[in-house]
Amino acid sequence: MNKYLVLAAMSLSIVCGGQVQAQDKFEIKPSGRILMDGGLFDSKNKEFADGVAVPDMRVGVKASYGPYKAKVDVGYAYGKVSLKDVFIERGFGSHSLVRLGYFVHQFGLQSSTSSSMKITMEEPASNEAFFNSRLIGAMFMHSKDAFFATASLHVENEAIKKTSNEMGKQGYGAMSRLVYRPFREDGRIFHVGISGAFETPRYNDDEDLNHDAFILKANFPSRISKITAMQANITHAKRLFKFTPELTAALGRVGLETQYYYLTVKRDNGFSDYKATGAYALFRGLILGDSYTYSNGSSGIATPAPGSLECVLGYNYTDMSDKKAEVFGGRQNDASLTFNYYINKYMIWRLRYSYTHVSNRLGFDNQSLNSLQTRLQIIF
Repeated sequence: MNKYLVLAAMSLSIVCGGQVQAQDKFEIKPSGRILMDGGLFDSKNKEFADGVAVPDMRVGVKASYGPYKAKVDVGYAYGKVSLKDVFIERGFGSHSLVRLGYFVHQFGLQSSTSSSMKITMEEPASNEAFFNSRLIGAMFMHSKDAFFATASLHVENEAIKKTSNEMGKQGYGAMSRLVYRPFREDGRIFHVGISGAFETPRYNDDEDLNHDAFILKANFPSRISKITAMQANITHAKRLFKFTPELTAALGRVGLETQYYYLTVKRDNGFSDYKATGAYALFRGLILGDSYTYSNGSSGIATPAPGSLECVLGYNYTDMSDKKAEVFGGRQNDASLTFNYYINKYMIWRLRYSYTHVSNRLGFDNQSLNSLQTRLQIIF
């Protein structure tokens, strides 16, 4: 009998290419986050009110099976249920993947980190104004050695809330991020990159503006008091183009991250094209902790190790007013000082002071805001 079993095993081995393949293992684990904020505000704008908030609370699951991975993340902030990441991806070897679903597509350095992992507590206003957050679409990503690249196709963000017949039609677009990173050693980091994007006009509740306009906006840097700082309404729009070069560098426990943004909207019916610009620079240093390290997966400086204390000095300038196009969305200057204490693998405490000044916004007086905010966040 034993010889028949041996022969059967040999036959199976031959059929399977000389070896019996182990079955892929299905794994699933929960994920979530809680952000708890407190803030004091000083401004002549009486809309600002001191307070505390839970601006982000999420529960989700991650699953993997062989080369496939999936994620579903649902937010519950301020008593409202909203979809966050909902996608499936397939890896091709150890360097490439294709992701399909609803997620943040890569456009510039800030797109490589989630909203809760911004080293300035809140993202720079330029990125909020000119980026799109999550979109339904597909993205190809390749990361190997000194090169990192992504390419995405997507529809407009309103498609996650409304059916195509409710919208009339769906706007669409494409974007890409390319990074060259010759130095990725611990304490010796340098990379340069550039991202570009194209979009068609977006959905609007106003029939006259539906898929004929873009509305670009950014809030003051707080999720406790959500108040619009800048807003540009660009009508008679045909298409939008934007690009952002980026630079990241670190030597030992000192680092620099910076981006420049340029955006233009082509318009018809004799209206002048709209142009907007922005830029930020973040100087970061570790008061406690070892040298900065690099994250190949996101192509940026990695989150410092538990026990690290970081100081970040930031400045952002955003210009959304274009006199020639007769669109006055506002100009913003923002300076900030942020301390980040990485308590352990799952917890971070942040403390941020910022001064924000907004001018040249149509229909609004010039405004200034002094804010002191703190955050305790738990992410798993």
